[in-house]
Amino acid sequence: MLSALFRMSDAAEITRQAKSNLAFALHILPKDRRDDAVIFYAFCRVIDDLADDLDVPLEERERGLKAWHDGLEQGFPDPDPLQKDLLAMQKRREIPTELLVAIIDGCRMDLRPQRFETWEDLSEYTWKVACAVGLVAMRIFGGEVPGCEKYAIALGHALQITNILRDVREDFENGERIYLPVADLEKFGLSEEDLANKVHDDRFSALMSFEADRAEAYYKEARESLQDVDRKAMVAAEIMREIYHALLGKMRKDGFRVHDQRYSLSKARKMAIFSKHLMKRGAK
Repeated sequence: MLSALFRMSDAAEITRQAKSNLAFALHILPKDRRDDAVIFYAFCRVIDDLADDLDVPLEERERGLKAWHDGLEQGFPDPDPLQKDLLAMQKRREIPTELLVAIIDGCRMDLRPQRFETWEDLSEYTWKVACAVGLVAMRIFGGEVPGCEKYAIALGHALQITNILRDVREDFENGERIYLPVADLEKFGLSEEDLANKVHDDRFSALMSFEADRAEAYYKEARESLQDVDRKAMVAAEIMREIYHALLGKMRKDGFRVHDQRYSLSKARKMAIFSKHLMKRGAK
């Protein structure tokens, strides 16, 4: 039996409890699109929790993810309310099944700690857990297909790199996960033991700046890829872009002290970003 968390079917309740930046940004959407985004967010939350909850036996988590994977590809034998809602939303928004399955496959990669030798290797993972999410979200938000896809993919990479940098300590403590590419660690003379010992020196700062520069390039690509026709539809994504870009800047300004703290923006700062985009939308 899956834990009670994984049996939750009320999408709105799952989203409310999560209190994430994405859940925050969804409030700006029109109600029909917000309702569908909440369903999709709940799906992502449940899948992510299935992969990450180390209190649940590995075999049980594997079965849970496989059930979702097989259900989307072959049909759920007895769909619960969330699965029914997801399938209805998928049909309404014309979401390709392969995108939903890619998200599950990305989370399945987290079941067993692994190492990514290069950015090219890591980017295959970030595409599944972030870019595929963006490609689904853009369809829910109303972005043009395929015109908005380059924006969604670039933003997905940028957001996931930012998450990786913020969560270096937490990821290692949660199953000794390391998402920084091995080649990059070696380039700056760092080892896994250094991460385990929470080394914070010039080498670590240089590594983090190097990865942050990669994220910056993707933020820039996303910003430059967003077409005028999609700006109104993608306002929730733009809120996310600005929040996470500001978070990256905060980490850089503070010297990437990620071993000592988990960086976040204050509610006031996020509300200011939200209000700015709300006023922009209202002025059009």
